[in-house]
Amino acid sequence: MSLSIPVVTDARCLLHEPLAEVFVGERTPATELPERNRRIAAALCAAGAPSVAAIEHGLDPILAVHEAGLVEWLENAWVLWQQAGLAADPGRDRVTPYLFPTPGLLAGLPERDPAATWARAGRWCFDTMTLVGPGTWEAALGAADCAVTAADLVVGGAHAAYALTRPPGHHVTRAAYGGSCYLNNAAIAAERLRAKGFGAVAILDLDAHHGNGQQALFWEREDVRTGSAHVDPAAGWFPHHVGWAEETGGAAGSNLNLPLAPGTGDEGWLEAVRTLVAFGASARALVVALGVDAAEGDPEAPLRVTEAGFSAAGTLVRSLGLPTVVVQEGGYDLARIGALVEAFLSGLDT
Repeated sequence: MSLSIPVVTDARCLLHEPLAEVFVGERTPATELPERNRRIAAALCAAGAPSVAAIEHGLDPILAVHEAGLVEWLENAWVLWQQAGLAADPGRDRVTPYLFPTPGLLAGLPERDPAATWARAGRWCFDTMTLVGPGTWEAALGAADCAVTAADLVVGGAHAAYALTRPPGHHVTRAAYGGSCYLNNAAIAAERLRAKGFGAVAILDLDAHHGNGQQALFWEREDVRTGSAHVDPAAGWFPHHVGWAEETGGAAGSNLNLPLAPGTGDEGWLEAVRTLVAFGASARALVVALGVDAAEGDPEAPLRVTEAGFSAAGTLVRSLGLPTVVVQEGGYDLARIGALVEAFLSGLDT
């Protein structure tokens, strides 16, 4: 049986070529590659899923989530980097943060936008891994348009829609990007659903890494609940500083974190998904931040979930009977990424 869930795509999502990450001071090969998008698109096309081109929506849906200064920086960072001569000296072919306005540095003083371009990157980015180059802004904008278009399909009556978003977004807060993410696509979709009349939305994050962006963005909100099942930061996994079970939201019970031990596998992971689904049951619509890096063999996470596990997770989400927007997050096993996404959507579709 062919997939009936529409797949929203935008060719701009392929324009971001990070080339590298700076990890513990070393420049290493990038993991968030355009080929991820191509592999997923090919698998879903072969499964018969209808394809929908993203509609451009401008900046309004993005500014409903993110601070204007962050958006302005991302839009202009690569041009400013070149104008400052940094691509030639010291020869960095991507915008690379090096200084961060930590609380220890500021010592209670207000945060300011530095004059030097090489310092501004760290004003808006919280790690050294998430580099900006030609095409990064265009790709992030395309991903946001995919998320908004998918939300609009659900508003229009589709029971589910899938946004093939790249780069991913679930690590981005209101005013800081990182974790290979630039704009928070799941949050943008949730705000779109709210703006179009859904009174309460739940974001369920199935990526192997904590959805710190949604947690921060909606911490004080009762109308958007956020939940995340992820590898335990206590075991040494990104984003390290957040993702603990005791983080339950500024609005009581608005956030749910389910940290999982490395090697958890299907049984424990699906139990966490069941808990997330129950957590989202009171919502009128869902956004699923679908990372498939929880899969067995993924090079970036140790949770060891099978393809059958992802299909079962899709079925669990479908059991709520709620309108559902799925946005793509992580997943780095290129040989299997398409099949894993197809498995989840098949479970959601049946």
